[in-house]
Amino acid sequence: MAQGDRVILLEDDGVAIGTAEKTRVHDDRTPLHLAFSCYVFDASGSRVLVTRRALTKTTWPGVWTNSFCGHPRPFEELSHAVERRASDELGMTLTGIRAVLPDFRYRATDASGIVENEICPVYIATAASAPLPAPDEVAEIAWARPRELMSAARATPWAFSPWMVDQLDLLGAVVPAFTDRADAPADLPETPRAMRDRRRR
Repeated sequence: MAQGDRVILLEDDGVAIGTAEKTRVHDDRTPLHLAFSCYVFDASGSRVLVTRRALTKTTWPGVWTNSFCGHPRPFEELSHAVERRASDELGMTLTGIRAVLPDFRYRATDASGIVENEICPVYIATAASAPLPAPDEVAEIAWARPRELMSAARATPWAFSPWMVDQLDLLGAVVPAFTDRADAPADLPETPRAMRDRRRR
């Protein structure tokens, strides 16, 4: 079996203890395993990409969520897994990838009874290309202002993935773009132009 078909199983303290077949690990007793989430900002840094999960997804079909999620392959660096999944799911390339909630963890049960049980570091990044989503992964996409996204998730949490609702509550403490304060300074991934300007200095 290919390494890409397996997820990394974890002890409660986050130590890897082995791997399991991805298609068989998610059920009503899903073991703790490693995943990641990513929020992609546009080049201006003013909007974040949200996606609606395809209706054919096994868990949480049709709900809105963060830009994309995924599982690292055995022996794959998380940042490389983020780049790979951005390409596979959204047809995108990214810049400025960085972890902002490295210890995020959650457990949630879908209406069908399937459990997600993950240590799921959260990343932010900047889009370096336009999204071309894979239809078997993504039903719709939208660019949203972060504070408006937070307000929507708080008002109608049932319309969003449970992990994103929890993540948004935490992101406000580490990424000021996600706070409710209108005067909060931006603290976003560098845009390609900003990186070029910094290198010239």
